[in-house]
Amino acid sequence: MPLLSFTLLVFAGSFLAGLLGALTGLGGGVVLIPLLTLVFHVDMRYAIGASLISVIATSSGAAAAYVREGYANVRIGMFLEVATTFGAVFGAFLATRAPTRALAMIFGVVLIYSAWLSRSEMDHDEENTFDNPWSDRLRMSAAYPDGAHGERSSYQVDRIPAGFATMFGAGVLSGLLGIGSGAVKVLAMDKIMRIPFKVSTTTSNFMIGVTAAASAGIYLARGYVNPGLAFPVMLGVLAGSLLGAKVLVHSRVSLLRTMFAFVIMALGIEMIVSGWLGKV
Repeated sequence: MPLLSFTLLVFAGSFLAGLLGALTGLGGGVVLIPLLTLVFHVDMRYAIGASLISVIATSSGAAAAYVREGYANVRIGMFLEVATTFGAVFGAFLATRAPTRALAMIFGVVLIYSAWLSRSEMDHDEENTFDNPWSDRLRMSAAYPDGAHGERSSYQVDRIPAGFATMFGAGVLSGLLGIGSGAVKVLAMDKIMRIPFKVSTTTSNFMIGVTAAASAGIYLARGYVNPGLAFPVMLGVLAGSLLGAKVLVHSRVSLLRTMFAFVIMALGIEMIVSGWLGKV
């Protein structure tokens, strides 16, 4: 394939991955890595390296809009990043010593889990009715825009230690698989810490860049970041994430989540089969 055609196709695929990642809070890596490895036959570790660079771009593009609109909770994000950063460094250390077949199969399982989570776990914004004094002591309680006329809904954060421990696991997945591990982060905030869905999604997008940066340095030092591949991937994901941020703020995306769930379910099965047969 000519270099220009390859670059344009990678850019287009990365744009779609960034758009879907910003809309769902799962990160574009869940689409990007299967796209690079299965369609463009890029080595798994180089695909992970490019994905980590793109995840940083995703967070930079989408998170700025979410913080400006008042959805992302920066205090919660920075507190939980302590756990995810340590996990990301540990995961990146493991990834450089694991066979690509194993990485592909693990990634396929994560994709299927993400599909289930995206389809069945993310449609509640019920008002928090519990009382957790640590939420106020750590100043995590806040409010977010909820309505077309500028109304704001307040919320508190619950089960902070359990959410913090889960974030370490999310960081390990990020470093091991080159994704933002947004599925685990959204699950921890939405279901464990009982943070409203829109806040969970936008705060996840804010966090994934910091997590990816912690592990990207290890991939860069070991030569797994190819500038010729990472550059169109980064630009495509950044453009897609900026568009996705605008769409999410003003729209409901339940239909898109359903379509996204079916797509990444198929990709997850394909990654498991390809890893089992040694095609990656």
